[in-house]
Amino acid sequence: MKALSLVRRQSVPSLPTLRPVSWQYGIHALPAQRPRRHNHDVAGHGKPFRMAVLGSGPAGFYTAYKVMSKVEHAVVDMYEQLPVPFGLVRFGVAPDHPDVKDKFTEVASSPNFNFIGNIDIGKDLQLASLQANYNAIVFAYGASRDRKLGITGEENLKGIYSARAFVGWYNGLPEYADLAPNLSAGEEAIVVGQGNVALDIARTLLCDIDRLRKTDMTEQAVATFSESRVKRVRVVGRRGPMQASFTIKEVRELMKLPSVTFEPIKTSLFPPDPKSLPRTARRLTELLQQGSTTAPSESLRTWALDFFLSPTSFNASSGSSNQLSSMTFAKNRINDSDPFSSSARVSTTDETITLPTSVAFRSIGYRAEAIPGMQDIGIPFDTQRGVIPNDGKGRIFTDTEIGPGTLPGMYCSGWVKRGPTGVIASTMEDAFTTAEAIVEDWETGKPFSRGGDGWDALKGEIKSQKVRSVSWEDWKRIDAVEKKRGMSKEKEREKITKVEDMLKVLD
Repeated sequence: MKALSLVRRQSVPSLPTLRPVSWQYGIHALPAQRPRRHNHDVAGHGKPFRMAVLGSGPAGFYTAYKVMSKVEHAVVDMYEQLPVPFGLVRFGVAPDHPDVKDKFTEVASSPNFNFIGNIDIGKDLQLASLQANYNAIVFAYGASRDRKLGITGEENLKGIYSARAFVGWYNGLPEYADLAPNLSAGEEAIVVGQGNVALDIARTLLCDIDRLRKTDMTEQAVATFSESRVKRVRVVGRRGPMQASFTIKEVRELMKLPSVTFEPIKTSLFPPDPKSLPRTARRLTELLQQGSTTAPSESLRTWALDFFLSPTSFNASSGSSNQLSSMTFAKNRINDSDPFSSSARVSTTDETITLPTSVAFRSIGYRAEAIPGMQDIGIPFDTQRGVIPNDGKGRIFTDTEIGPGTLPGMYCSGWVKRGPTGVIASTMEDAFTTAEAIVEDWETGKPFSRGGDGWDALKGEIKSQKVRSVSWEDWKRIDAVEKKRGMSKEKEREKITKVEDMLKVLD
């Protein structure tokens, strides 16, 4: 599926071979164990357990891995709207961190795994058809839409971009290949939101162009950044430094950027005795108070964290009716007896401040959308939260005549399950939880869809529509072309940014 989300930059935990092996990530370990056979012939006719995974990002791959490692002879077909796999690992990770890309080929190398790309579920292939041909379906397609601020000027001024669109553009996401952001209108930039994605954007805007040239950032994006006039980036949040959602690693990397300095934060925004804080909060506080390694006199660019501000309007310049020139914010105050509590809430005041900027990015969260046909097979969707209702372990809820229950064989994983929160490691744990529920249900004889022949039965339906499906071998051909294109530029790869160009490789 194309529904991508911006990932908090973390190393993607490597997967072991699909054999009985010990596996460990951090403090979490899976004991070595023999794949277990389902004791009841739920599938019928002696056929293996077949599972469809919708989405080829971390949630999909981790769920597939765990199920394949525990259910003997399980067959997994992974459907993806784009011709290329890996979802946000390919399109949402900061380009100057190549270590977090392309970690799931071990799963895909299994003979019991099929990648089926360039298939738009709900359009090219109906969910009802999938239900008839699989024992289980896992919805793992992420969050495809960003949240808007809903303030004056957001819809009609030039120079305003969503974090998802901007990061997708410089990472080669076809949906945003033609975004063409203007980074040369002025020297000021504002990022609204204080999560890790916001810091990714700030770092990329401030990063030395020679460093970006060596990443897998698209050449089109490199050319745009080389012409950027941005010298000052302000990352703005509603609450204070003790409530911000960015993490130590992201802040540290910004502090260490060559020729970039950080504007000091008022000491009054920190607890008087930081040593009394929990370890993580204390380390983050110390890092913010220490500031950048570059002295102001040696800096070419600067960045700042501005707190307790809520945006109220985007403003046009006096000489242009539609070019962004500034943002107005309402100042906030803490509504909590402990202003340094991580859960402290704020409210707006009548006092405002206007900050100059020629380009702005909103990074305030993302949401998933329902796939066409969900309602037809009884799958609900919470449009308010942008998630599929579930029991917390991935079993999808539905309402029945006798009350709420779970749908046999229907599961969800990742951000469409819990909302767009966490880093890749937490997505892994979440996906493993869903996989454990699937394995438990299968082994204990819980009801599943009767199943069928999976992709083997459905490929004819796709061919009749003259839709070109993309296999894992096809992806490897696209991958080889991208890497060859990158070699001439001394980089890992030069991504193909148009779907039609990806498919031309296969002609």
